[in-house]
Amino acid sequence: MWVDIFPKSLGPPGPPVDITARQPKKYQLRCIIRNTKDVVLDETSITGEEMSDIYVKGWLPGQEEKQKTDVHYRSLDGEGNFNWRFVFQFNYIPAERIVVLDKKEHFWSADATETRVPPKLNIQIWDNDKFSLDDFLGSLQLDLHHMPEPAKSSKACSLKQLPDYVLPKGKKCAPWKMVSLFEQKRVYGWWPCMSSELDRDGQQTLAGKVEMELEIVYEDEIDQRPAGKGREEPNMNPKLEEPKRPATSFFWFSSPFKTLRFILWKNYKYWILIFIILLLLIIFIILFLYSFPGAAVRKLLS
Repeated sequence: MWVDIFPKSLGPPGPPVDITARQPKKYQLRCIIRNTKDVVLDETSITGEEMSDIYVKGWLPGQEEKQKTDVHYRSLDGEGNFNWRFVFQFNYIPAERIVVLDKKEHFWSADATETRVPPKLNIQIWDNDKFSLDDFLGSLQLDLHHMPEPAKSSKACSLKQLPDYVLPKGKKCAPWKMVSLFEQKRVYGWWPCMSSELDRDGQQTLAGKVEMELEIVYEDEIDQRPAGKGREEPNMNPKLEEPKRPATSFFWFSSPFKTLRFILWKNYKYWILIFIILLLLIIFIILFLYSFPGAAVRKLLS
């Protein structure tokens, strides 16, 4: 509390001014991960093929929940197909362009602490491993108020879209057009993900490209236009179909017949045929040697 004291000579003070702090409004960010392209192939299969089991992870700063897509197994060319929706709820003050978070600093804290952070979306590409830790491939951070305009195609997508990208020899590329998601409300296209590893020349490298659809939904529209996470109900606005993945995309442990067809048979079919022929020949020789003495004796006695 504070008190203002005015000189009596100035007369009575003016009417009181409402200085109540601005209250945040509820917003919803809907992020649809459509596809990926040119993702780094991080693994080598038992047949010598380079591949990655791709999935995408996303979250907003200050939120403990990190949402992720399902896994596109055995991507041999860096392409992943998902049709997967992330849904993020957040409280936002438009005049201050700030996301307001209320959470306890420690589990023993009695009251929640208010924290204010900028509205930034974090996207990461990962390689899934069943028997070890997943491998991080690349990341992208988008300031929803000042974000690079998406490329219209995967071929036009490059690291030049990112404001902090530096060309070789320290040169800066031409500035990319920036947009505000809160003004446009919906954007769609391709963004690049940067790898955490540098090349031999110390330059930043591309880890992959992500095709996304981003939409801001206001509080009064959330119930009018519902949408579920992933492909769960209510699967609408828009409805997401199952991705059309190639037949070679499968988890080998749960699909033994596909493993035989697309891994063993594809790469070792000639060796398998030779093995079968040799096995049949050996069985025939064993049966011949086993039955020949008895047949010879019966023929002599007769």
